[in-house]
Formats: sequence, structure tokens, C-alpha cells
Amino acid sequence: MSATKPRILPFGAAAIAEAARLIAAGECVAVPTETVYGLAADATSAQAVAGIYAAKGRPSFNPLIVHVPDLAAAERIAVFDDVARGLAERFWPGPLTLVLPVRSGSGITSLVTAGLETVAIRVPRHRAMQALLAASGKPLAAPSANASGGISPTRAAHVAKSLAGRIPLVIDDGATEAGLESTIVSGGTILRPGPLSQDQLFPCEEHRVEHAPHAQGSSGGRSDLMLGPDSESKSGPLPSQGNKVVAPGQLASHYAPSKPLRLNATEARENEWLIGFGPVPGNETLSASGNLTEAAANLFDALHRADAAPAPAIAVAPIPHTGIGIAINDRLTRAAHID
Repeated sequence: MSATKPRILPFGAAAIAEAARLIAAGECVAVPTETVYGLAADATSAQAVAGIYAAKGRPSFNPLIVHVPDLAAAERIAVFDDVARGLAERFWPGPLTLVLPVRSGSGITSLVTAGLETVAIRVPRHRAMQALLAASGKPLAAPSANASGGISPTRAAHVAKSLAGRIPLVIDDGATEAGLESTIVSGGTILRPGPLSQDQLFPCEEHRVEHAPHAQGSSGGRSDLMLGPDSESKSGPLPSQGNKVVAPGQLASHYAPSKPLRLNATEARENEWLIGFGPVPGNETLSASGNLTEAAANLFDALHRADAAPAPAIAVAPIPHTGIGIAINDRLTRAAHID
């Protein structure tokens, strides 16, 4: 593919038809979801999924999320227990990914599961992804539509910049609603925090949030991160299969801008672009009123702007470790994680 930006088509029948044609031809296309923009390809085609890995530069041990139109389609691919089915019935369609045993004869290529015996699967709510699922007639593997490890895209322009020359098409349906990737759950364990909080998923129950393993290929940690008083892990070891990453978004270094990132900053140091929150104003703010939902929706957009700003470093104000703030801090901690 030439080193030009992909075509950007506004959401509509023509864009969906063109995207479905490209999917049938084994290509991958960028499409909005309610979380972030995804890079979609036929999850039953090894060649098509290889195109996702190639476009993103994604590590081959990191699995992909499979998107399907409804629970019935999901049950043809994965084996559900009562807990998983209950969560699906309550939160699908929506920003919940379930990690489940992959069903024998599912047709999902092993490149999607990264050779694991489980599959990450969800039913999206966004009209564009649902329309593409209907038009293509295929389950769609769709990680975030950005170069692997970079800032996740919440607008079509983010995709075009990150994947310039690597993909043929972006469907533009404006900014995404949640602004964070889906919550990932395995059994009673949250593997990746997201738009659905612990209390929403597991009311009146004990549950755990697992932290990323230092899996093969992940980077080492920074010793100078200031993560806040509530950032200590309350969990045991991450569920794993031979020390492999078992779900998307678990690499220690992920969602990263190209500049150094300092967390829990109450003021900018010299040569820093400060992203504020609540009482910390900064060069811009995730939410002047301290609204965590607003902050989540603005997070990746703000990181993109900070990465493009003239200052050589980025700082982010403290974010409360409550509700969706847990997911925001998860993304920021991974974004700040460098060798």
C-alpha cells in the first residue's frame, strides 16, 4: 500500500458496503465502536488477521478481541458458563469483553487467540460496527486501530495519522462515546478495567482486578512513577497460560505517547504539557468539574494533543482511583511504562 493516508468515508450505506467488500477480500478496515476505533478483519481468515498484526506491528503473543452481532453468535464461538452468560445478558451489547474457552469447530483462526485455548469476545453496541458485522456476515477481530503500543484512537483522524499507508479505509462516525477500551472479564476476575466498573459488574460480590504481567516481550518498569495511595494491587497472580498474555491490553507498556509521561502531577515542570483534572487546570483538562466519565471520554484525545504539542514531555494530574477512574489510571500507568 502506498504511503498515503487511508480513505476516510462518513458512516452510511456506501461506507459500510465498501468496508464489507474489503473484509471479503481479506483486507482490514477501521471502524468506530462505542469504546475506541477498531481495526477489523475476518476472524476466520488467518491471512486477514495477519494483516491486522502487520498494520499494527502487534506482538504475535497478544490476542485479539472477536466482535459478533449477538449472544447467539458468541455462543457458536465460545463456551459460556452461568457467570459469563449472566454478564452477557446484562451488559451486551456494550463495552464488555469476556475471555472464555474457545469452542471446538468455532472457525476462529489461531492467530486471533495467539495460540491460547481461550477467546476474547464481545457484542458491540455502536451502529457502525453492528452494520459492518451484518454486511460482512463474519465475526470480526478488531483491536484498537492504531500502531501497537501507541495511543488508542477516539477519532478517525487519529487512525489516519497512526496507520497512514497501512490500511485502505476508515469509517468516520465522529468521536467515540466511552473513549476507553472495553472492560475485560474472565470468570469473576477483571483482567482489564474499562467503562464498566467493578461495582456495576459484580455488585455485592468479592472480585479482583488483575494487573498486567511482565510477560515475554513486555518492557521493564519505571522506578519514578507516582501512582497514588490507592494504586497497590489487591490481587494475586494474573491468570496465565505459560506466562503468556491472556487478554488484550495486558502488556506492561501500552497506550503510550512518544514523549515521557509523568503521573499525579499537580503542576507542570519546565518543558511539560500538563493535562489537568478537577482543581488542577493544566494546559488543558480532562474534566474541569472532576467528572470521571467525561475524563475517560477525553483521555486519549488529550494524549494525542499533548503528543503533538511543542513541549517535549507530558504530565497528567491525579485521577481518583474509584469507578471508571480505575480504568483511566490503568491506561495512564501503562502509557507511562518505559524501559
